[in-house]
Amino acid sequence: MKRTAPARFGMLIEADRCVGCYSCQLACRDEHSGRDHTPIAAAQPDASPSWIAIRKSERGSFPKIKVAYVPVPCLHCVEAPCIKAAPEAITRRDDGIVIIDPVKARGRRDIVDSCPYGAISWNEAAALPQKCTLCAHLLDDGWREPRCVEACPTQALVFGDAADRASPLARRLAEVKAEKLPPGTGAPAVIYSGLPGPFIAGEVVLGDRSGEPAVGVSVTLKNGTDTLHSSTDAFGDFEFAGLESGAHYVLWIAHAGYKPREVSINSGDDCNLGSIELQPTR
Repeated sequence: MKRTAPARFGMLIEADRCVGCYSCQLACRDEHSGRDHTPIAAAQPDASPSWIAIRKSERGSFPKIKVAYVPVPCLHCVEAPCIKAAPEAITRRDDGIVIIDPVKARGRRDIVDSCPYGAISWNEAAALPQKCTLCAHLLDDGWREPRCVEACPTQALVFGDAADRASPLARRLAEVKAEKLPPGTGAPAVIYSGLPGPFIAGEVVLGDRSGEPAVGVSVTLKNGTDTLHSSTDAFGDFEFAGLESGAHYVLWIAHAGYKPREVSINSGDDCNLGSIELQPTR
């Protein structure tokens, strides 16, 4: 039995939970490749890009390296640039899902370039622009979530009715810091948290005990009125992640019996400070 759609579908993508397993892509392929769901979507060709991309970035420098994964489907923007580019072929349903009509959009390759997130692909064989539909055909038949959300083993994707405060999506949105995927246009219905921001890392070495890891050294990072506190781990390492891009920071390192050190940093990029040596006061 079909149900009435919720007032406003949405999705939260917690990027810091994504491990790059590509289960979402496989589920999307399984549901859409070679399977026609007109009028919501024509079949996805085997050779086309997935309708949910996984952006992989390798950050930092040896030995302080991070790998980040960010899933990117269609963001189903409230003020969708693709709708402005082709209002006769693309519509936004009452539940918030943006649909490219597989008949009216045929031959409109310009629609691909209208998306600032690169979420629309071109089906060469069918001469058709295509993208994620949030599995609208399944939702219309009573499914509670799209196939990508169902397949995610780390629960990095949370789906639901953003207008319903009791929904898993609304509850989770109240617990995290919501972010917009750059360039941050179009008032997207797909919201992010935990997007990879610049990190600062390094190692503390005690001048008179260079053969031993400097454990428990106080490390403080300041940015104007914001102050972050940490301490070195069992290897003498420290790290501050998710920092503001382009901001100026001052790192303060202090340990009993040693002269403190201050380091000035601009966090435009990920920063590996290497070894910072503290000299004894005596």
